[in-house]
Amino acid sequence: MSEPLGSTTPQQAELISRLKDVRAAAVEHTRIARELARERRKLIEALLAEGLSQADIARELGVTRQAIQKMVEVGAEQSRR
Repeated sequence: MSEPLGSTTPQQAELISRLKDVRAAAVEHTRIARELARERRKLIEALLAEGLSQADIARELGVTRQAIQKMVEVGAEQSRR
């Protein structure tokens, strides 16, 4: 990390502090989103193993079959990381 700026105003220091908070929240949200993508993929795969089709699942969720296919792909990508 770089050193703090030497001549920041109180307003700039407050903005930098807020930026750090927002960045930390974004990192945490990204971590949670990855976990949820993996769980979603597992649930879809379980339903597929039970005999439902991607189209069946899509109908239940109110999305397209292509959206289900993408959910499975994204979850698989997250698992490989």
